[in-house]
Amino acid sequence: MSEAPTEQKRIRTIVITGGPCAGKTTAMSWLQNALSSSGFGVVFLSETCTELITSGISSHTCKDNFSFQQIQVRYQLERENLYLRAAQALSSDNVVIVLDRGSMDDKPYMTEAEFAAILKELHQDEVSFRDKYDAVFHLVTAAKGALPFYTTANNTAREESPEEAIDLDERTLAAWAGHPHLRIIDNSTDFNGKMLRLLKEVMAALGQPEPTEHARRFLIEYPDVQWLDENPNCRRVEIVQTYLLPYMDQVRRICMRGMDNSYIYYKTTQRDAPDGGRMEVEERLRAEEYFTLLKEADPNFHPIRKTRYCLVDDVQSFEVDLYPNWQGQALLQVELSDPKAQVHIPENLHVIKEVTDDSAYDNRVMARNKA
Repeated sequence: MSEAPTEQKRIRTIVITGGPCAGKTTAMSWLQNALSSSGFGVVFLSETCTELITSGISSHTCKDNFSFQQIQVRYQLERENLYLRAAQALSSDNVVIVLDRGSMDDKPYMTEAEFAAILKELHQDEVSFRDKYDAVFHLVTAAKGALPFYTTANNTAREESPEEAIDLDERTLAAWAGHPHLRIIDNSTDFNGKMLRLLKEVMAALGQPEPTEHARRFLIEYPDVQWLDENPNCRRVEIVQTYLLPYMDQVRRICMRGMDNSYIYYKTTQRDAPDGGRMEVEERLRAEEYFTLLKEADPNFHPIRKTRYCLVDDVQSFEVDLYPNWQGQALLQVELSDPKAQVHIPENLHVIKEVTDDSAYDNRVMARNKA
């Protein structure tokens, strides 16, 4: 979030978001049990909007909706900072802050101009405002795929019809598009299965056990960039990826990711998994840590620079990578926790061939300096 944890204590923040009647309340209970049992110190931040509405503060009681959104965003940020200080005070050295919605959940209730005005007022930019969290998990509303179970009876602050719930769900997901670790939990199983899939994704993001990712890659025709730029479910980011000198059996890389001079930094450690996937651990870096690690860059590899479009299509999240030296083609990737899951390619993207098992399209191979 807004402050970096100390070296002794590791504090990570995850957001549970989604449409109305998506299962967030039950998810919080499941996460409390699972995370505590795994040895994490856990801090839960309840939904700001519901707290305000049940306290008599809403878009109906304020002079206008924009005034309410200003209050809500500021209160959200103040609570996040307070809970971060509380997390630092816990005796546990490994703490997770679980947020019932994050700062981007307010965006669907505003116009683009209103949201931009609030960011300006707070001296913030959208990239850092969105990407300050370590991971985001979007639970799809029951109105989309589990309609018989859709209800607003368990939340007095909600009154959406199923159609309105689906629309809000999609706008909420679009607001989070572009986050580097966005996972979508749909209604393809029964509710218990949905919760188990959420737990698996959360524990993988936290490295408990070590996460195994199964990526599928496709070589595609060069996409319609105007369509991507204008797609409300798509966000563009610039990426510079640098490979470090190897350590034991690990492949290490660092990444600078962002737009318009606003960047976040990561280090990723990767090694092969017995099941054919890859075990990958990712950690957020401070800017000074990133630039220090640049000194360990492996001279056998050049930095990979690419423009990435993060596209949410229905209930899957895709990454479209454009490389400056490529003509007429691009790389499409989708990461799956289940290697058997079906991939539905967005209709505006045209596949030339699948290259999942073609090492020539691995970034590390592409980065290797030619002799």
